Amino acid sequence: MDIKNNILETIGNTPLIRLNKITKDIPGTILAKVDYFNPGNSIKDRMALKMVEVAEKEGKLKPGGTIIECTSGNTGMGLALAAIVKGYKCIFTTTDKQSKEKMDILKAVGAEVIVCPTNVEPDDPRSYYSIARRLAKEIPNSFHANQYDNLANRLAHYETTGPELWHQTDGTITHLVCTAGTGGTVTGTAQYLKEKNPDIQVWAIDVYGSLLTKYFRTGIIDMNEVHPYVSEGFGEDFVPENYDMSVIDHFEQVTDKDGAIVARRLAKEEGLFCGYSAGSCLQGLLQLKERLKPSDVVVCIFHDHGSRYVGKIYNDQWMQERGFLDVKTFKDIVSGRGKSQKLISIEPTHTVAEAVELMRKYDIEHIPVIYSDQILGSISENGLFGKVFSNPDIKQAAVQSVLEPAFPIVDFQTPVEKLSTLINKENGAVLSKDEVGNFHILTKYDVLQALGK
Repeated sequence: MDIKNNILETIGNTPLIRLNKITKDIPGTILAKVDYFNPGNSIKDRMALKMVEVAEKEGKLKPGGTIIECTSGNTGMGLALAAIVKGYKCIFTTTDKQSKEKMDILKAVGAEVIVCPTNVEPDDPRSYYSIARRLAKEIPNSFHANQYDNLANRLAHYETTGPELWHQTDGTITHLVCTAGTGGTVTGTAQYLKEKNPDIQVWAIDVYGSLLTKYFRTGIIDMNEVHPYVSEGFGEDFVPENYDMSVIDHFEQVTDKDGAIVARRLAKEEGLFCGYSAGSCLQGLLQLKERLKPSDVVVCIFHDHGSRYVGKIYNDQWMQERGFLDVKTFKDIVSGRGKSQKLISIEPTHTVAEAVELMRKYDIEHIPVIYSDQILGSISENGLFGKVFSNPDIKQAAVQSVLEPAFPIVDFQTPVEKLSTLINKENGAVLSKDEVGNFHILTKYDVLQALGK
C-alpha cells in the first residue's frame, strides 16, 4: 500500500509543467515548477520542514516548544504544518501589506499572528523582524526560525528542488528563473544545478523598491533603492545571509503592475492559478526573452497558489484602484463609436407616435425625455409595447402621459463594470455628460459589447 504517515511526507516532488500560450513568442522550451502542489500550497513547505528538522537535531527546538518567525505567510504555513505533526506552538509576525487570506489561513492552522507595519526600517522595533527577535528572547523554550539567515533554508532546495529539476529535465535544463526574496530557493537550487552543469544560467527576478538588484551589481547596500511596493513574497530591504551571489548570473527587476497582470494571464491562459511571485517570475523572463535561443530549456519557479491573493491581484477593484487594469469607461465606449453621435431625445409634449417613429428610424429601444436640458424621465420600447397594444389611441397622447423613470446619470469616467450594475430589467440605459456638456446614452447592448472585447 502507498500510504503517507502524515502530511509532511507529501512535501516535494511537485510537477514540472510546460507553458504553451503565454510563452508562445519566447524561444525555447519554457517549463514551470509548480510548487503550489505542496500541502501548504507553496514552495516554502520544503525549507520550513528542513529548518525544523535541523533545529531539532541541533537541540534548538525541544518538545513542547514554540516556533517564532517573521513571514509573508507561506513560510508560516509550512512551519505550522510541521508544528501540528510534531507538537509545537507557533507565533508569526507579518506585515500589513500581506493579503488577509494569508493571515486567516495561518490562524486556521493554529498559529498566533501579529501584524506589523510595512513601511519601517528592518531594525525599527516595530518591524516584523524586530518583534520576532524580541519574542524569541522573551518566550521560554522558543525557537526563532529566521528564514532569512538560517542556512537550512537554502539547504532544503539544494537537497530537493535542485535534484528534482535535474531529473525532471533529464539534465537538459539551461536556465533557472526564480524570484528573489530570502534567497533560499534561488541560491540552494542554483548551487545544486551549477554543480551538475556550471553553464546553467540562473536569473533572479526582483521588484522595484528592493535593494537586491543594486547589491548584486555593485556590492553596495543602498537604502535609497528601497521604497514601498505591493508585490508579495520577494524583494528585500536588506541582504539575507542565505544569498550566495556567485551562483546567480543576472538580476532583473519588474514592476508591481506587470507581475500582477501576468499572474492573471497565467490563470486565464494556462490554467495555473498562481500567486504574485509567479506572475513576476514570468514577467522577468518575458523581459529577457531576447537572450534565449530555440534549444534552451527554461524552468520558472512558481512559488505559491492564487487562493492567497483573491482579495488582491484577482480582485478587479483592488487592481483598478492601483491602476493595474486598463479599465474601460463610459467615455471609452462613446469614443469607440467613432464619429460622435447626437443623443436622440424627445420632449414631453411630443406624441407617443413620434417617439415610436424615432425608435424605428434609429433602431433604438430607449429614449430620454428632455426639456430645456433637464432630464424629466424616459420611454422605452418595452414600456410602450403593452400600452399601445391595449390602447391604440394612446399613440396620439403626449409622451409625458406615459413617462417612465429617468435613466441614471453617471460620471463620464465611470468604469464599464460599474455601468453593468446600473442597467437592469427596470432600467435599460444610463446617461452621462461629456467634457463640453453634451449628453450621451449607453444601453445594455453597448456595455455587453464593451465587456466582450
